[in-house]
Amino acid sequence: MLDVASDALTVIANPGDDVEIYGAYVSPDPDLVTFWLADVIDERGWGLRGDTFHVMEALRELGDQVWFNLGDRDLAWCIRRARRLAEGATVTEALAEGAAALGVGARVLPATDALVRTAVLSDGSWRAFQEFMVRERAAGPVEGVEFRGAEAARPSDEVLAAVEAAEAIVIGPSNPVASIAPMLAIGGLREALRAAAAPVVAVSPFVGGQVVKGPTEPFLRWAGVTTDASGVAAYYGDLLDGLVCDEQGVDAAVPTLVTATLMDGARERERVARETVQFARALA
Repeated sequence: MLDVASDALTVIANPGDDVEIYGAYVSPDPDLVTFWLADVIDERGWGLRGDTFHVMEALRELGDQVWFNLGDRDLAWCIRRARRLAEGATVTEALAEGAAALGVGARVLPATDALVRTAVLSDGSWRAFQEFMVRERAAGPVEGVEFRGAEAARPSDEVLAAVEAAEAIVIGPSNPVASIAPMLAIGGLREALRAAAAPVVAVSPFVGGQVVKGPTEPFLRWAGVTTDASGVAAYYGDLLDGLVCDEQGVDAAVPTLVTATLMDGARERERVARETVQFARALA
């Protein structure tokens, strides 16, 4: 989710994918957002450009079953985060320190500092999200999804302040169930979004009727909505004030901006972001 307030960008990122592994605390979504904003993301879209993998290679040589691959510099981020948390820092504070080291001016905020973990039921067994997505390559059916710890969690003060101050709030084109819903399940965050003065606009992840990346369709089918922009609008329901998509004739109860949404380069990402924010502000 993005908010734009006084020309300053804040990204509220999903903590449900976090995993503790290799003695490190890995926070994939907040870190990847930070890497994108710092323009240091690699061509795969999930690591640091030019990173090496010597630690993972050494662990394999030592006999470890390495299924979650982290580059060396990426691992350093996560080891430092684990240390800072052990010293008493919050997840928000540890991430802010890393972002500052990369020169990122925007704020990237985990939706909560509490422990929230997404679990997926597949082939009759519950699995941690990263185990389902990475180790098993999301090969099984999605039979259930839980956001464990979310109900008892609360948004950080920084998150609530960002939502309250926002001029426009954009739910990005991530997987609505796996990436956005863990945040909406956090106690009080959905209510804060509903109470915000800013309009809330979602960008559909479907481009030309297909998802560009990731298993969004099976998660939406599990949620009981259609795998298209209409289904995305139905899933978010009364949270939305507007929808951005590339489909004509969308069945949505809110105003819709129809535009090309394939973001295959920096210029297109900037265009879609600009058009989306302009659309949101027009709804205010």
